[in-house]
Amino acid sequence: MDELSPAAWAEAGLAALDSQHTRRMRRVVESVDGMHLTVDGRRMLAFCGNDYLGLSQHPALVQAAVHAAHRHGVGATASPLVCGHSAEHEALESEVASFLGTQAAVYFHSGYGTNAGIVSALIGKDDLVFSDALNHACLIDGARLSRAQLHIYPHLDLSVLEAQLSAAPATGRRLILSDSVFSMDGTLAPLDKLLEMAERHGAMLLIDDAHGYGVLGAGGRGAVEHFGLDPRHPLLIQMATLSKAGGGSGAVVAASRPLVEWIWQRTRSYVFATAAPAMLAAAMRASVRVIQQEPERRGLLRQRIQEWTVASQAWQQPGTAQAWPSPSAVQPLILGDNARALAVMQSLWDEGLWVPAIRPPTVPAGTARLRISLSAAHTQEELARLVAAIHRALGA
Repeated sequence: MDELSPAAWAEAGLAALDSQHTRRMRRVVESVDGMHLTVDGRRMLAFCGNDYLGLSQHPALVQAAVHAAHRHGVGATASPLVCGHSAEHEALESEVASFLGTQAAVYFHSGYGTNAGIVSALIGKDDLVFSDALNHACLIDGARLSRAQLHIYPHLDLSVLEAQLSAAPATGRRLILSDSVFSMDGTLAPLDKLLEMAERHGAMLLIDDAHGYGVLGAGGRGAVEHFGLDPRHPLLIQMATLSKAGGGSGAVVAASRPLVEWIWQRTRSYVFATAAPAMLAAAMRASVRVIQQEPERRGLLRQRIQEWTVASQAWQQPGTAQAWPSPSAVQPLILGDNARALAVMQSLWDEGLWVPAIRPPTVPAGTARLRISLSAAHTQEELARLVAAIHRALGA
């Protein structure tokens, strides 16, 4: 086969991934029943998804989607700036803004597309952007696409960020980018300190609250509520996905009314993309209401998190197995070696438990891990089953 042909170089690349134990696979999910997924006719208990509050099959969301589908169909048919912005989209944005305590919000069809696009609406080639080294790929890509001067600081190292901000030229806009909950570590960014730094240095602060929204804060409003910040702070921009605790898909950006309009006027991934279906916007509107009306779901999730925190104290040996307990639903168990992480994942799979092994380049080399995602829909008995299976897989 000609080595320059696409098939040839792709095949060689896949072989290299195999040798590094980093080739991924897609399993076909045949049906979903709460935290149980059917794969190849086998019922698996899932600790792999992001349905943190168990809302993806909530009757209120399903009924809202069906009702809207009858009125609007299953496709938006156009960009929001043509004829794709329905009454359902408008109502969702209004309710999200009210829930988060901001003047306005805008709904995007994709969380990744949101961050990859909005950074360029906020800054450009004459500006500066400061990004945590472990930010999600969409923030990293957004920073690169903006063509702004990019400064990356080590994970949560605010002393380096302070030095970068202090040494930066005084001209142009400044934007600090940070996940609120880091998706592979479960660590929380100190948003209160980041906002103080933004104030001192005249920078905007954009937070990706994908894993905080619906989970953190007394009312489930996310990391801003968790840290007691003013959601209407003029330098603060909140982004939250609705595909995790929200149980659906898409993302919202919430801030002041002028800034939100500027974002939807200038973000290419919004302007030049077909809007999310109205049926999905309707389901996400129902989700916002359920998050407020059923706080017991957050209570159940926090019980599971606390139970895992206690159980995971058995794994605190760097180099063998080390748990990094988090107040979020993201619970990593660091195993180090790629092959070992895959072997432990397979052992759990054989016991009917679906827990993903996360390997480079998603995480740094030498830190391959299990990424355990907890949900309000998991029972205490199901979590105990997982803990026992991990002990067996690790030979403890």
